[in-house]
Amino acid sequence: MRIVFLAWRDTAHPQAGGSEVVIDQLASRLTERGHHVELLHGGPSGTHPYRSTRIGGNYSQYLRAPFSFFRRRRGVDVVIDVENGIPYFSPLWQRKPVVGLVHHIHTEQWRMQFPEPIAAVGRLLEGRLMPLVYRRAPFVTVSPSTTNGLADLGIAPSHITTIEMGLDFDPLEPAPSTEPRFIVLSRLVPHKRVELALKMWDSVRPITGGQLVIVGDGPELDNLRSMAGAGVEFTGWVDEERKRSELAQAWILIHPAHHEGWGTVVMEAAAASVPTLAFDVDGVRDSVANGVTGYLATNESDFAAQWISLTTNGSQRAQMANAAKNRASTFTWDRAVDMFEAILQKTVREQ
Repeated sequence: MRIVFLAWRDTAHPQAGGSEVVIDQLASRLTERGHHVELLHGGPSGTHPYRSTRIGGNYSQYLRAPFSFFRRRRGVDVVIDVENGIPYFSPLWQRKPVVGLVHHIHTEQWRMQFPEPIAAVGRLLEGRLMPLVYRRAPFVTVSPSTTNGLADLGIAPSHITTIEMGLDFDPLEPAPSTEPRFIVLSRLVPHKRVELALKMWDSVRPITGGQLVIVGDGPELDNLRSMAGAGVEFTGWVDEERKRSELAQAWILIHPAHHEGWGTVVMEAAAASVPTLAFDVDGVRDSVANGVTGYLATNESDFAAQWISLTTNGSQRAQMANAAKNRASTFTWDRAVDMFEAILQKTVREQ
């Protein structure tokens, strides 16, 4: 098949996250299987086995996408329209079959990142217009939480397939620090709520001691640095080797996000035998098996209490670390791409 992805960013973008990793894995592995794949996106392009083409900036790409696609339309079999809050509305301007790929619903995120007038437009585009325009399209989501959220917007459940994505993470031998070492691994943006980790750390550190390491970069970095107290280290952006080193040393992944699509960093930590402490929110409740591979807190006081408990109970932490690694091993890219490829083929056949 000739496959075109429409997506907000390439992995080369300085603010690329889990969504971009998923797209890169799907596109690369579909290319390995003999399909012709191209990614159209806004922002810088990286080097990939597939063709990656910049068609504009963060927002201009939505206006330029129809014209960029028009030059490629001959021979295209299927379009993967990645819903990153603002859809491309591709069914309105081209007649090729479309599969929607949704990582998470942005309903609450709009107000966290934009002034109310802009947030209201975002909610209208995602919550009202998208279900109408894509009502005949099949959708793929990355977690049961996202499937439920999409159904709540009005997409027929029979049109939605849930595919938990895989891991591309070589085996990692844990080498935990001798002193408690906790890691936040995240883009530093509002909905990740890293400020809550800093707030809770002020009450946790006097009891546990140790270090809280914030790994990642983003627009909130300077603000978070100004809030940080003792025992906090900011690494900024790190490469894969440094990320692996930080995970190997970590005792617990601290993940206070407001929501996730699936929680790629949670699964990466699990593969490194690191349990996760997070809130019981959409997406995260799918990637963390509560009480088995980590804890899902109901509020900040519960989060802080579980943080202390898991730090001081070494045997329980070891059990969770082992369970997390075993569970992570069941999420493979081969399984995910098999399912995704089958949906594309079925969509093309039924066109």
